[in-house]
Amino acid sequence: MTDAPLGRLVVIATPIGNLGDLSPRATLALGAADVVACEDTRHSRKLFTAGGIPAPRLLAVHKDNEEQRCAEIIDLLLNGKTVALITDAGTPAVSDPGRRVVAAVGDAGLTVESIPGPSAVTTALAASGFTADRFTFEGFVPRKGVERKDRLASIATDERTTVLYEAPSRIAATLADLADACGADRAAVVGRELTKVHEEYWRGPLAELATRAGLEGQRGEFVIVVAGAERQIDEVGDDVIVAALADALSVPGISTRQAADDIAEALGVKRNRAYRLAVSLGRTGAR
Repeated sequence: MTDAPLGRLVVIATPIGNLGDLSPRATLALGAADVVACEDTRHSRKLFTAGGIPAPRLLAVHKDNEEQRCAEIIDLLLNGKTVALITDAGTPAVSDPGRRVVAAVGDAGLTVESIPGPSAVTTALAASGFTADRFTFEGFVPRKGVERKDRLASIATDERTTVLYEAPSRIAATLADLADACGADRAAVVGRELTKVHEEYWRGPLAELATRAGLEGQRGEFVIVVAGAERQIDEVGDDVIVAALADALSVPGISTRQAADDIAEALGVKRNRAYRLAVSLGRTGAR
């Protein structure tokens, strides 16, 4: 006699506005779940109705009760139930509830699956035109105090593209504070009402976007994408390079070319400059 199979937690991304973005795989998974843990049961019932999905048992899991719900969800999984985890919009645990549940289920040694789908982060990032091979997501920045100031200062010096969320009541103030921290001319893109009927993108310097946000009555959720800071290159003097090259060339068997390449990489200077200075030290026979 074998033990009954254990259940699994399925993390499912749901539309951030346009219900047509609910994927066929997500629809099947929601319909197959024994229980759906959702942020707001009333909101989720509308999703099931719109998708033509028979509604299973809905379990409210939100920021105020998530920690308490973990044990209940684990118990369901131990009894072989499939639990789907969704939030009101987008991907659970990304500036939404769900992280604690996923961590608890993982720590219990139970199965966690993830069905990808809509995300305001990647939607805005793809439409920004900024470098996206490396980026950072800040979620909602702190509302005030030293913590807010420090976070904005960190964004200002980050060479990666930064994506953050903001509410309509604070969008103008946050853009103005970003302009102060990053510089008025730092390029940015603001996405509003993504995937919805009134979706729009504002593009321009942070100061101009802050002014626009202050003049227009704002509704809907916002995503701000800020271009990364330009790399600050500290000028390295010839004397520093020469001293480093002298040490490198003192190693038996190292070639002038290899020493120059090593020092150029270590100090962040051009290789031809390092090689020229290496040759000037009087070493010959470089390979």
